[in-house]
Amino acid sequence: RANLATLESGELPFIETDAAPLLTRALRDDRLIFTSEPSQISTSGPVIVTIGTPVDEFLNPDRKVVQDCIDTLLPYLRDHQLIILRSTLYPGTTEWINDYLRRKGRKLKVAFCPERIVQGQGIDELASMPQIVSGTSPEAAEEAAALFRNISPEIVVLDPIEAEFAKLFGNAYRYIEFAITNQFYLIAKSAGLDYQRILRAMKHNYPRARNIPSPGYAAGPCLMKDTMQLTAFARNEFSLGNAAMLVNEGLPLHIVDGLRRHYDLGNMTVGLLGMAFKAEIDDIRASLSYKFKKVLNGYAREVLTTDPFVTVDPDLLPLDEVIARSDILTLCTPHTLYKTADLQGRPVIDVWGALPAAADFSECSVVPLAYADAFVR
Repeated sequence: RANLATLESGELPFIETDAAPLLTRALRDDRLIFTSEPSQISTSGPVIVTIGTPVDEFLNPDRKVVQDCIDTLLPYLRDHQLIILRSTLYPGTTEWINDYLRRKGRKLKVAFCPERIVQGQGIDELASMPQIVSGTSPEAAEEAAALFRNISPEIVVLDPIEAEFAKLFGNAYRYIEFAITNQFYLIAKSAGLDYQRILRAMKHNYPRARNIPSPGYAAGPCLMKDTMQLTAFARNEFSLGNAAMLVNEGLPLHIVDGLRRHYDLGNMTVGLLGMAFKAEIDDIRASLSYKFKKVLNGYAREVLTTDPFVTVDPDLLPLDEVIARSDILTLCTPHTLYKTADLQGRPVIDVWGALPAAADFSECSVVPLAYADAFVR
């Protein structure tokens, strides 16, 4: 409700490029209202639900959150009203919701139209990316398509379970991409080599390697979760997905191991630069920066954190203070401003290869470290 009040005041509660002027215009023209009262949907057209299936502590999908949302809305939904599900769903959930509504004696249209935008760039991508549309009936699919034709340049129609898999496959593929480059990084470091130097050479004017991402903390609220949903559907036989999770979630542990081998952490203060789960946003959900911090707290004298965008963490300190008080720095989130920050000559661990001095590595081969990191000075 605090976020609703923020929106009503004309402010965004999170970073989203180009969204602020749209919000201002919509409020000025009385085209947008914010409420936490489910009864307000009774006068509306399509109802868009942005709650997906999370995974529980055992990494199994949990439909209860979606069911609870539908149950809350159900008394206020009109027969033949359209429900559009936007967030990631475990395969079969759209049809399951449709059957659930029928068992309740309700005649509602259900569509699944997965959101596939990059967080922070949603305004641009909604208007430039194709929209996958599916429905549990031709009428549901057509009504949903008619809505999205006002926004999207192209509509791609699938059956609901196909659309559910399309969203999961896309996110799992991206997660595996990050795992591959992170694994390459660890292998190169174990050989005492500079992976960024190798990666730049691989990608230079070579189109088949141009999409290899930089190594780094692959995290956030979607990629790992959706990969685990596929794993659950495949009865834990999605070997690539399982391996990707182990590599990506294990990277912070390797970095801590490298620090422990190179430095007397018990007598040092370590500063963490960036706590959001990716660059240029303020979202800390499932950020591996916090996993790294938690593990590092068990070894370092003190761990300090900073982030220019995050506002919900009371432990964050100003960048200048973190630099001044730290013996060593770690780039956790490659926000652009760190490229020009005065790091006062502190040693910096830069997994991403994002800092200007990233080519000036100390030789890791002189240390018998299985997964040595990149030490920038």
